[in-house]
Amino acid sequence: MSERSVEHATFTVRRTYEASPARVFAAWADPEAKARWFGGGLAEEHELEFRLGGREFSRGSAPNGQTYTYEARYQDIVPDERIVYAYDLQLDEARISVSLGTVQLEPEGDGTRLTYTEQGAYLDGLDEPEAREQGTGGLLDALEAELRREPATA
Repeated sequence: MSERSVEHATFTVRRTYEASPARVFAAWADPEAKARWFGGGLAEEHELEFRLGGREFSRGSAPNGQTYTYEARYQDIVPDERIVYAYDLQLDEARISVSLGTVQLEPEGDGTRLTYTEQGAYLDGLDEPEAREQGTGGLLDALEAELRREPATA
């Protein structure tokens, strides 16, 4: 058995989007929109039950064949303002982290300032805060691309 360890860390990533807080919030809440930007093209499965106590699940394979599994529970949702969720991430069969993520949305001019803060426990040297922060930045860049898409029409 490998040596067990826990590294605790907090990081914050900020982005400003040329979209209203309601539109940014909807990109987190709508299952189809979230699947487009959140999976990074790797998700083979994605389920989203966006409500207080609801579950989000995503599983996909990296180019090297390793499988990542993400499972979250929504702890607090304030429409167009705040999302708080707890999640764990597994690599193959090993849990590599457990985190609390907070998304804050604030109007900024005609757009939105998003502040994402993660408080994490990174387990057994299998993940590290710097890599997670970089990955989160990539996800928030993908969110920007989603927001630039033409809005769906009814």
